[in-house]
Amino acid sequence: MAERRRRLRRSVRRRLFLVVGSPRLVKPRAIAPGATIGIAAPGGPVDPLLLAGGKKVWEAAGFRVVHREDIVARRDYLAGDDDRRAAELAQLIADPAIDAIVCARGGYGAPRILDRLDARKFRAARKPLVGYSDATALLLWQRRCAGLVGFHGPMLERGSDVDPGAMRTLVAALSGARDPAGRKWKGTSRVRGRATGRLVGGNLVLVAASLGTAWEIDTRGAILLIEEVNEPPYKIDRLLQQLRGAGKLARLAGIGCGALVACRDDRYPEPTAEDVIAEIARALRIPLVTELPFGHCKDNRAWPVGARATIDGARGTLELLEAGVT
Repeated sequence: MAERRRRLRRSVRRRLFLVVGSPRLVKPRAIAPGATIGIAAPGGPVDPLLLAGGKKVWEAAGFRVVHREDIVARRDYLAGDDDRRAAELAQLIADPAIDAIVCARGGYGAPRILDRLDARKFRAARKPLVGYSDATALLLWQRRCAGLVGFHGPMLERGSDVDPGAMRTLVAALSGARDPAGRKWKGTSRVRGRATGRLVGGNLVLVAASLGTAWEIDTRGAILLIEEVNEPPYKIDRLLQQLRGAGKLARLAGIGCGALVACRDDRYPEPTAEDVIAEIARALRIPLVTELPFGHCKDNRAWPVGARATIDGARGTLELLEAGVT
């Protein structure tokens, strides 16, 4: 009975969030040299060897890295059951010794535990949270329900595969250090125009999957950043049409595309995934820059979900205008 009441309260809170919108946006606290990084596995199972390799990268950068012993637990395609994964995040948020949280990997699983998390505790702790791919759901939830900036950026499992420059950019982003290389990115000009707005988005499949939930993406006046892997152009089109039908593209300021890895179809080589997105941007009359350095790629630079940026479709650039921490 008590569990039913708790679930009912959570359901009511979710409906209220959809009606009244997000809490006022706040930024997490910057980390200091030698800070303690807590590792969470909210999605797919973690390879112990990749875990060890990722820890070495962070330790070489001067940080202490901690995680639960059961982080390598496995339940089918998940890093242990939902209770374990939700409890792990809650523990990292509650522990005052943990300064920032980095997801171990993506895969699938984060959307299953979001209604078990306490948005108020995330907001009160104000810890930087880093991830991408499946962790897009966690970042969207944190932005919408906790009103807290998070970071779309490299996860632990990539280890030494992460470009050293991308790692430096991530550390600078979490510490609030001025990093010219991390503030202005060069991509490819696709649709001209210039706009400023708050950054939203992440993995396109997870962005579309947020529709109808308490963590549904808010795109009003925003620059939508998207990346994807192994989705052919017609599926990219379908996902964008779903967002369009939900009214999520009507008030966009611009679109920036990161890595679109293996997003092709040998049967229908044209249009390309970039062509599909360009058609949408032209119809909306908003700037589009593709091939920006983020997503499922070696040079996966961190960007703060909720911070302001300017996109220039003519020059093919994206410039971050503010830090994601305070």
